[in-house]
Amino acid sequence: MNFNFKKGVDEIKKHFGLLKKEMVDHCTVPEGSSSFEDYFLEQTKVVWEFHSQKDLDGWVVSSDLEIGGKSEAYLKLGKNNQTALLYGTLNTEVPRDGETAYSGYCTMRAKLLKGAFEKMKYYDWTNFNSLYLRVRGDGRPWMINIYTNPYFSHQKDDLYTYFMFTRGGPYWQDIKIPFSKFFLSSRGRIQDAQYPLWLDKISTIGFTLGDKANGPFQLEIHFIGLLNDRAHTEEFAYEKYEKNPKT
Repeated sequence: MNFNFKKGVDEIKKHFGLLKKEMVDHCTVPEGSSSFEDYFLEQTKVVWEFHSQKDLDGWVVSSDLEIGGKSEAYLKLGKNNQTALLYGTLNTEVPRDGETAYSGYCTMRAKLLKGAFEKMKYYDWTNFNSLYLRVRGDGRPWMINIYTNPYFSHQKDDLYTYFMFTRGGPYWQDIKIPFSKFFLSSRGRIQDAQYPLWLDKISTIGFTLGDKANGPFQLEIHFIGLLNDRAHTEEFAYEKYEKNPKT
């Protein structure tokens, strides 16, 4: 087993530096705010922008190629380095492996946040009640998926989903989706027992195309942010009930 002592020391220094920054950030005003009052009164916040290759490197693009399918997806900077352009071809042809029954999807997902010593970090969106995006699509519907920190190991495949309908054409769309509209699903199946999204433990967000329409697709994203819509008072859009109600 080869071990580079200098490289190991540099890695330890890097993580202690990250740990110091996390401790300082925890004791100061949240980023982007001049005071705690501004933080609590904040109505909009941009979480992801796309101005450089480094911004794109924070995302992972995949497709059914991983299971033997034929769809392809790519991500690059848009014109003037102001947007992210996700494009490719959707192909619903099922792999002839005798096991796979469905195919035809492409996804784009933000990488997980990592802190000092590879500790998982999470987004806290409790000050906001809506997702706010500016996109330009080609008329296809996309699934927006929000992943949270599961309390139990069997919940690792759980995610919250809602649909984003692009209208096509040259004009940008400002899309605002209340978090109360996101529904719980697991492995592509909507769950009977529904409960609201845990906004204090957001791990990542993703976009999935799987509309079963073969052919090229394109989605351009200007920014992904958050909105506190004071006119929106709905807590959860779906019926909640106990799995085993008392009789």
